[in-house]
Amino acid sequence: MKITDIRTYIVGNPWKNWLFIQVDTDEGISGLGEGTLNGFSKTVEAAIHELKHLVIGMDPFDVETISLKMIRDVYSDGGQIQGSALAAVETACWDIMGKATGLPIYKLLGGKCHDKLRCYANGWYRGETSEAGFFEQAREVVDKGYTALKFDPFGAAWRTVDRSDFAKAIGNIAAVREAVGPDVDILIEGHNRFSVHTALQFAEAMLPYSPTWFEAPVPPSRVSSVVEVAKRSAVPIACGEDYYNREQFAELLKHDAVHIIQLEPQFLGLSASKQICGMVHAHNGVTAPHSAQGPICSIVCSHLNMATPNFFLHEIFDDFNHSWAQEIFTPPFRVVDGYLQPPERPGLGVELNLEEAAKYPYQPGHWLPLFKSGWEKREPVQ
Repeated sequence: MKITDIRTYIVGNPWKNWLFIQVDTDEGISGLGEGTLNGFSKTVEAAIHELKHLVIGMDPFDVETISLKMIRDVYSDGGQIQGSALAAVETACWDIMGKATGLPIYKLLGGKCHDKLRCYANGWYRGETSEAGFFEQAREVVDKGYTALKFDPFGAAWRTVDRSDFAKAIGNIAAVREAVGPDVDILIEGHNRFSVHTALQFAEAMLPYSPTWFEAPVPPSRVSSVVEVAKRSAVPIACGEDYYNREQFAELLKHDAVHIIQLEPQFLGLSASKQICGMVHAHNGVTAPHSAQGPICSIVCSHLNMATPNFFLHEIFDDFNHSWAQEIFTPPFRVVDGYLQPPERPGLGVELNLEEAAKYPYQPGHWLPLFKSGWEKREPVQ
């Protein structure tokens, strides 16, 4: 079997343009992948077309060699852009492998480690950001059957906050805890916002509300800052979504300070992601892969999580996206009572409905401005 072509499609989801690809083969089997990167969909699309000459004519089963050609052989470090291009192509190859063998991807990755995947809801807090607003929206999430939910209570904060904004953020955390009760996991999203000092102040203040983790409280590029916060915080720290190679995870893990690792298969590809899950396992850690880039990324994570013994929680946006987001895939991919089972169909288990997807074209204002007031509404940027 040989790869004959790679085609790309951008779908204008209001808060992030989704980039999907289709890899075709000479045996008539095609695979689906995703290369979404906030603010860079057209850039990643260009990277895919610029690099596709490296994989045309290759066997899609040779994913390790494909990865080497798209990363090592190019020699330049294209960071998350290059990683997104690689992941898109590699995912499509795994989809082809599954279709050719008649198996879902998770069985190719090592088989079923869990009967189902517990999910945490994200993207649910698009209304009022007052304590009352967070309270009511959190109640709605739990009413859908979720036993875990994540949110960023910090507004557009960056590095430091004034006393009133500090109190507002902690008030929002308290309101969510009150709304969901003591038995639901609440996960606090930091979006790399803070200095070490501010992050530690927040960690101490949120502790009475028993958050399961404090995610990405400081920028990840300085591992020493991440490690300092993790070692001094009584709230467990989760991070890893920004890293795009194994070496970055090796540097983080060697300190044995962070034990909830949120690798991003969208930047790594499935092969490296599976290896990193093993690295985390060796450090007695758990994985909660980041799957916020787009819907195919979420499906990829479900297959990875099903085949990972040290999996913890699966991130999901689907119940809170626009209803048409489910209609562009067949069959639809749904959470039931807070749990998910990956498709049992071969490969990824879904197909892209091109006719439906074409109704939602690329829009330049479709990106998520995390440091602009009102970003939580996830509406197009004006």
